[in-house]
Amino acid sequence: MKRLGIEVEIKHRPPLDPDFLPLGGFNAAFLKNADEPFDIAVERAVGQMAVYHTFVHGTQEFYDADVYYIDRVVKTLLWLKGGFRVYLAGNEAVCDAIREHYSPAGARAFDFDYMGNIFEHPFEVLRVERVPEEKSVSRAIGRHLEGCRIGFDAGASDRKVSAVIDGESVYSEEVVWFPKLNSDPDYHYDGIVAAFKSAAAHMPRVDAVGISSAGIYINDRTMNASLFLQVPKEQFDAKVKDIYIRAVTDTFGDIPYAVVNDGDVSALAGAMSLDSNNVLGIAMGTSEAAGYVDPDGNITGWLNELAFVPVDAAPAAMEDEWSGDIGCGVKYFSQDAVIKLAPAAGIELDADLSPAEKLKVVQGLMEQADPRAAKIYESIGVYLAHTLALYHHWYGFRHVLLLGRVMSGKGGDLLLDVCKQVLTDEYPAVNAQVNLALPDEKFRRVGQSAAAASLPELRN
Repeated sequence: MKRLGIEVEIKHRPPLDPDFLPLGGFNAAFLKNADEPFDIAVERAVGQMAVYHTFVHGTQEFYDADVYYIDRVVKTLLWLKGGFRVYLAGNEAVCDAIREHYSPAGARAFDFDYMGNIFEHPFEVLRVERVPEEKSVSRAIGRHLEGCRIGFDAGASDRKVSAVIDGESVYSEEVVWFPKLNSDPDYHYDGIVAAFKSAAAHMPRVDAVGISSAGIYINDRTMNASLFLQVPKEQFDAKVKDIYIRAVTDTFGDIPYAVVNDGDVSALAGAMSLDSNNVLGIAMGTSEAAGYVDPDGNITGWLNELAFVPVDAAPAAMEDEWSGDIGCGVKYFSQDAVIKLAPAAGIELDADLSPAEKLKVVQGLMEQADPRAAKIYESIGVYLAHTLALYHHWYGFRHVLLLGRVMSGKGGDLLLDVCKQVLTDEYPAVNAQVNLALPDEKFRRVGQSAAAASLPELRN
C-alpha cells in the first residue's frame, strides 16, 4: 500500500475496512529513508516541555510526505501531552507549512483554537535553530487510603459517590443526572454538593475529597468538559472553571481535594487492582477516553486525549465531525466505530436510534452469534492491535486496561482475542512487553469513585 510515495507493508487488515492504513506503519516506513534531522518541542506550562527528535527526507520528491508526517507528529504531541506553543527546528519549507496548518485559517484551526483556550494562552508555532530541552513534571497522586474520604465520579449519564474510611468503602450511591442537557451551572453544582453530603452522612467527618470527572483539568480547574456542553461561555468562565473547588470548600471548608480526568482515575484504579504501574487505560464508549499512570505510579498531567490522536493514514479515513480532521481515534475505538462499520457488515441500523441504542443492536446480534456482528468486532480488534503498537511508541506502557461499553459482552472478548493474535504476529516485540487486561472483580471492588477518594494527600 502506497501513501504519498511511501510504501507501507502490513500483514493484517480489518475485514470491513481494507483501506485502513496504520499510522504507525506509515511512520516506520517513512523513516526508513529519512535522514534530515527535524526536532519538535511542545510547551504546555512553565517548566514543562515535551520534545521529539525525528527526521524528514528534505527533498522536493517527498515534500508532501514530509509535511504530512510532521503534521501528524505535532497533532499527536498536542493531544497526547497538550500545549500552547510549538517549536520547530528543521527544514524551512516544512516548518512554514506546519505553521500554516496550525493557524486560525489553517487545516488545524480547531486544534489552534482549542489548545489556546484550555491553556489560556495564544497558540503559536515558532521556527527556531534549536528546540528547548525536555522538561516534565509528574504528580504522585492517589493510593492514599488513610482517613475519612469522599470519592466522586462525574459521568455523562450518572454520578457516583463513595464514602471511604481507611481504604474501605462504607457507602456508595449512583444517581442519574443530565449534565449535558443543562445550561444552568447551578444544576451541576447542586448535584455535586448533594452527592458530597450524601456520602458525608455516612462518616464521622470528612478529611479529603477526590473527584474524577470527564474533561480537561489543570490545577483542579475545569478547562474543557462535555459535561458542561450547554453552559454559555460567560457562565462557564464564571461558575464552571472552579465548580469543584467551590463545591468542596463551600461544603467542607479548607480540606485537601484533587480533581483529575476520569481516564487517569480509571488508569489509577487499574494500577491499584493490578498492584503495578505503567498502565494505559482506554475506555471505548461514547468516545475514546484514556488515562495513564507512569512507571513511578504518578499521573503525568498530560491530556491523554487519544480520541483526537490520529491512527489511520488512509486518505479517505472517516472525518471527526467536531475537529474536522480524519483518521483520529474516536472513529475507531468508540461506539462510532461499531456504527460506521455496520453498513459494510450488511447491518442496517434504524436512523432514529441514538448511538448507544445502535450499539446495543449490534451487541444483541453478537450475543446471537451473528457473523456480521463478529466482523465488526474483528475489524476493531485489528484496528486496536496496530494502534497499540503506535501508542506504545509514545507511552512505553507495560499494561493496557480496556474498558467501556464496546468492550462488554462477547464482542469485547472477540475484539481482544483478535487484537492479541495480530499483536503476536505483526508486533512480537510489543506483544512481549505488554499485558492486555479487562476489568476484573478486584478492579470493580476498587471502583472509579473509590479510586478517586484516594487522590488527595492528607495534610500533616
